[in-house]
Amino acid sequence: MSGHHHHDTAIAGDRRVLWSVALNVALTIAQIIAGIFAGSLALIADALHNLSDAISLAIAYVARKIARRPADEAMTFGYVRAEIIAALINYTTLIIVGAYLAVEAVLRFVEPSPVRGWIVVIVAGVALAVDVVTVLLTYALSKESMNIRAAFVHNLADALASVGVIVAGTLIIVFGWYIVDPIVTLIISGYVLWQAFSEIGGSIRMLMLGTPPGLDINKLIDALRDIEGVADLHHVHAWAIDENNMAFEAHIVLPDGSGGSEDAVKRRIRALVHDRFGIRHTTLEVERLGEACGDDDPLVIGHHVETSDRQPSSGHRH
Repeated sequence: MSGHHHHDTAIAGDRRVLWSVALNVALTIAQIIAGIFAGSLALIADALHNLSDAISLAIAYVARKIARRPADEAMTFGYVRAEIIAALINYTTLIIVGAYLAVEAVLRFVEPSPVRGWIVVIVAGVALAVDVVTVLLTYALSKESMNIRAAFVHNLADALASVGVIVAGTLIIVFGWYIVDPIVTLIISGYVLWQAFSEIGGSIRMLMLGTPPGLDINKLIDALRDIEGVADLHHVHAWAIDENNMAFEAHIVLPDGSGGSEDAVKRRIRALVHDRFGIRHTTLEVERLGEACGDDDPLVIGHHVETSDRQPSSGHRH
């Protein structure tokens, strides 16, 4: 029953994402037309951001579908990292959009042009309503998925950008301050770039097989050395398979003459890394003191790797 419930929940999440895509595509078309007619760079900037929202949500939707495929001969860990790749793509597009808007705003400072403020306010108001709906549709999903969180950040930034566009349009109507339009565009650009750069590191770290955030690898090693029956360990690796599953592997050295305690030591290790560190997938290779493991000087963290110039890479020793 739990599997069936999870499937139903996933399908419901897919529907929310698809609705968000449709809303943002329709809004983008309306904003571009209105922005051209009104002569508002801020409104066109908001439209481009909405287009990136629609694209990011479409990418997120496809990645969700791919990520649910089971492991096979080609992908022995499964396809869960499709969502991480989607997050990286979406944050990268945010950076491109933010940089483009900054350049356009600077050009508008050099060559200012009149803006029809009332059109800007009306269309941006509609955009804000759509952005709020999209944020509500993706909020719950964003808490459990880096992929959806990237799309959520797109839409949250766009909602705030719509507020800025409304403010700019109002100031143009009341005071005729056309300079506000590129100023707001620069603010939108700065916020988009800040969000993208602050979030993109997580997806890069995971794809680079970095140690999962929050896991203190040295504390883990010290805890393993304190386990009864463990003389030492080396070739330690810890990485995130996806946002919810960490993996760990190591060579465990047992003292000579420990007899048949190997299975007991393995059980103690697996219990510790699961209960204290939340690691679900553990692979252990057991050795005895003085037993060769194919490495005369094994590293505690990582292992020797031959680089392209045939020089062994350095690692971490305790």
